[in-house]
Amino acid sequence: MLLLFLLTFGTSTGPVSAADAAAPYGVTALAVAASKEGAPYARGATGPRRFDCSGLMLYSFRKAGRRLPRTADQQYENTSHISRRNRTPGDLVFFPRGSTMEHVGIYAGDDKIWHAPRPGTRVRLERIWSRNVRYGRAS
Repeated sequence: MLLLFLLTFGTSTGPVSAADAAAPYGVTALAVAASKEGAPYARGATGPRRFDCSGLMLYSFRKAGRRLPRTADQQYENTSHISRRNRTPGDLVFFPRGSTMEHVGIYAGDDKIWHAPRPGTRVRLERIWSRNVRYGRAS
């Protein structure tokens, strides 16, 4: 059901060309991340029952058949950087702090991400709260 929704209504930024579309594994990784809704945050955790932000991305993309490095900073460095205009569901959303990436989530469309926010919280869908973000597409 979620996958059908994402494929039908995945982005509110207009049509996306084939060259700009996220790879099918990005959409699969998105579905995996969404399936972990409610899993508790645990620093350094990579699943399957607990996650930190980059651990959720690592786990989701691994399940989709792609490898990502461990940290948000490394994940940013190992993705193709794209503009906000070209983001599609399944792309990664990075939150910089100084010269590093402090947080990462996976774009779900409609200006929202799935992510593991911080200690004391659980994996959830949330509106992107900052304009200071970067986007990356795993390849």
